[in-house]
Amino acid sequence: MSAVFITGTGTDVGKTFVCAGLIRYFRRLRQPVAALKPLVSGFDPGTPSGSDPAILIEALGREVKQEELKLVSPWRFRAPLSPDMAARAENRAIDLQAVVDFCRAAIAGNEGALLIEGIGGIMVPLDDRRTVLDLMIALNLPLILVGGGYLGTISHVLSAQDVILRHALDLRAIVVSETEGAPAPLDATLATLANFAKAPLLGLRRQVPARQNDAVFQHLAELIA
Repeated sequence: MSAVFITGTGTDVGKTFVCAGLIRYFRRLRQPVAALKPLVSGFDPGTPSGSDPAILIEALGREVKQEELKLVSPWRFRAPLSPDMAARAENRAIDLQAVVDFCRAAIAGNEGALLIEGIGGIMVPLDDRRTVLDLMIALNLPLILVGGGYLGTISHVLSAQDVILRHALDLRAIVVSETEGAPAPLDATLATLANFAKAPLLGLRRQVPARQNDAVFQHLAELIA
């Protein structure tokens, strides 16, 4: 198995849902799996439960403790803002090379699947010059692009796909994660996207028992093997 970077068209589109689902799928198969979310904003250290890192840690079958949080998400910021703004609010700055080195060390020391979840969308700033795209280029890992099912997601997914392919990155799959209350049915969104998608296109149902999505996670696991 190898490492994969799970990126998104924006925030709250389902990246963590996809990452946690893949973790649980690998664990049910008794295959080794690890996960990182190097950068997270909107993180309250007083109540880490329910945060993206906590969801990943719990999916891995581990207890949410400070040690685990440091291993999964070393760069944690309180403000629910873009990473550059959240870091600035704490008089801090993100060292992109340090993030890259952290991920590379995890890749080198890992056996099995390593899932690296990004932050926000692919063009979210990390500092005054670099974005998540720069992190993805530096790591040069296969990508899973996650979008929501909300009105407007078609344009967002295709714009993100265009940026990814223009930079010759390895787009392994596009996942549309169902958005509750969306005016367009998930199947209709998928049908339109299928005319333009340049990678396998998968839809995830959010309002169903978790195991009903197993076929999707199986397909993703095969694509990143």
